[in-house]
Amino acid sequence: MKQGVSATTLQHIATAAGVTRGAIYWHFEDKGEMFNAMMERVKMPLEAARQQMEEANPLEPLQALREHMLACFRVTVENPQARRVFEIATLKMEFTDELNSVRIRRKQNQEMWMARTEAALRDGIAKGSVKKDADPVAVALGLWAILDGLLRLWLLDQSFDLLKVGGQVVDTHLACLEA
Repeated sequence: MKQGVSATTLQHIATAAGVTRGAIYWHFEDKGEMFNAMMERVKMPLEAARQQMEEANPLEPLQALREHMLACFRVTVENPQARRVFEIATLKMEFTDELNSVRIRRKQNQEMWMARTEAALRDGIAKGSVKKDADPVAVALGLWAILDGLLRLWLLDQSFDLLKVGGQVVDTHLACLEA
């Protein structure tokens, strides 16, 4: 958090944790693997919330997308650990060769999110709740940009209410898709 990912060594991490560098290497092959493990701890509550929401309350596709995006905002605002991890991952990260595995993981997560969103949009088109001329690929990319962009902007200085403004932005864009 203090130095960014690239400037932080495994020795820095070991010292801060009160363990030896060897202990770090016992659990992690390199800094990229350690960073990915940190990201997995934050991803789990988001994925669990999404799965629980889908199982407990099968929503219309646009409503499900809305709820998932707002859940991402809510976790960021309400969970200090998740917020710190997101801040490190979005504002204090450069994708050097040493951290290529992190770049690959981020791309894979984006691709999975896009695939789920595109599928939800196709389902909405088939059910008649999403405009027939909506391009699922373009819409999913736009929604990803909204989600990622609002999180990034809010993490910079928290100068707006992410839950309120985020909800308004998401609602405005989703309303344009309603059939």
